[in-house]
Amino acid sequence: MLRPLFSFPGGIKPDSHKDDSSRTPIAPAPLPERLTLPLRQSAGVMPLPTVRVGDRVKKGQVIASADKWVSASLHAPTSGKVADIGKYPMAHPSGLPALAIVIESDGLDEWRERQPLDWQRLAPQAVRQYLQQSGVVGLGGALFPSHVKLDTETRIEELIINGAECEPYITCDDRLMRERAAEIVSGVALLRDFTGARQTLIAIENNKPEAIRAMRGAISEHGENFAVVTLPTRYPAGSLRQLVYTLTGKRAPSNVLPTAMGVQCFNVATAHSIWRAIVLGEPVVRRVVTVSGNVRAPGNWDAPIGMSMTALLELSGTFPDTDGLIAGGPMMGLPLPLATGAPLTKDSNCLIARSPRLFPPRPPESPCIRCTACAQVCPQGLQPFELYWWSRARNFEKAADYALAECIECGCCAYVCPASIPLVHYFRFAKGELAAAAREQKMADSARFRFEFRQFRIEREKAEKAEKLARAAAAQAAKQKSAAAVEAPAASGEPAPMASLKSHDQPCAPNPEPR
Repeated sequence: MLRPLFSFPGGIKPDSHKDDSSRTPIAPAPLPERLTLPLRQSAGVMPLPTVRVGDRVKKGQVIASADKWVSASLHAPTSGKVADIGKYPMAHPSGLPALAIVIESDGLDEWRERQPLDWQRLAPQAVRQYLQQSGVVGLGGALFPSHVKLDTETRIEELIINGAECEPYITCDDRLMRERAAEIVSGVALLRDFTGARQTLIAIENNKPEAIRAMRGAISEHGENFAVVTLPTRYPAGSLRQLVYTLTGKRAPSNVLPTAMGVQCFNVATAHSIWRAIVLGEPVVRRVVTVSGNVRAPGNWDAPIGMSMTALLELSGTFPDTDGLIAGGPMMGLPLPLATGAPLTKDSNCLIARSPRLFPPRPPESPCIRCTACAQVCPQGLQPFELYWWSRARNFEKAADYALAECIECGCCAYVCPASIPLVHYFRFAKGELAAAAREQKMADSARFRFEFRQFRIEREKAEKAEKLARAAAAQAAKQKSAAAVEAPAASGEPAPMASLKSHDQPCAPNPEPR
């Protein structure tokens, strides 16, 4: 029975460029001599290092432990020695370094002790803590800790497993579903049991027929009732809010999580990592990465976290005219220099070698002609040309009025813009300015609160001091009045009240004994 689908507005159909890298099986990447592991590899609070320079570690050992609930631990991808803990280049447009742990491999790749988790005998909170300590996060790109998504009191009606992989060039999830479908289905079954979902939907775009057949075959072998839903190929069908709407018809605004509507969503690679953590006792130390673009042998590599991006590109053989790389897909990825020292992280799903032939320079930006092509392809139903004008004019409050927060930065608007305006750059700039203004306002409110509380405390202390002085003065006045009352009779020759009282208090002389 075909499941009815809902069509989100807009979207585009760029050339997929997926065939080159999806033809060959996943290949294991060789173990590098050094691994650089950024501490910030999950949404939320950065974990705290648990090792020191010179320590020897084993593969899978915790090297940075989660500090707060919205955080995830980090593990050694191989055995060796901690060579350094310091700041190193990261895959970020700013180019700024970030704190990382460097491990020198000993070549043994020796695991620490591994054992499966008997999760059925544990409380749900203990299972979530185990996943947190296993470093399981969303491997689709968001890096949100998976244990937090499982920590909800809302009843989950639909569990969605995202295998859409809609962005061009990226095929790591496609190959993962083809080759490891049984493990993914087992991980999905665990998620179903953890969430208590009424129905489970596995969404795959129709340009992945081999993955669809593999997943349906694995579901049949496991005897599960999961539904594999085939989606029309359209970007960004794999985006969270578009995917939820397509499958359920439920719209989630930017300030509402799908969980509040009874929907929970996980990537297929995340389901696979959950299976490895629960069944094999292995934390997240490797991931499948697509290498494509201007290379001789496009494909997918099973690579350790912390491996140099440049080293992984070289395994596929870059052509001489390669002038840079893209970390991620061409629509939402980060352009980086070819000689970047940035390492792979848990969200590194694709590396694309750039060249002028594949990615020619964009024409110079020209004035907006209000053709509204951007509005026609916006999957959020926004008016990007209006957002552009207000962002460019630095009227960020007006841009916010036009629902800037709803922009998912998918890049559809910039893709179709005939004026070659980098619209997403303007929107990111406006969001950053609004966030900075919000932080400044928060700091100002906090400062004002502290000032007002200090004034209140000073006035309260003054009042307490005045009250204390008044009580002391009243007590002194009462004491003086009492002393004056005692001295007044003595001055007039009359016995003092206290003296008279004392005379009455003296015992009487005893009666003489009878003779």
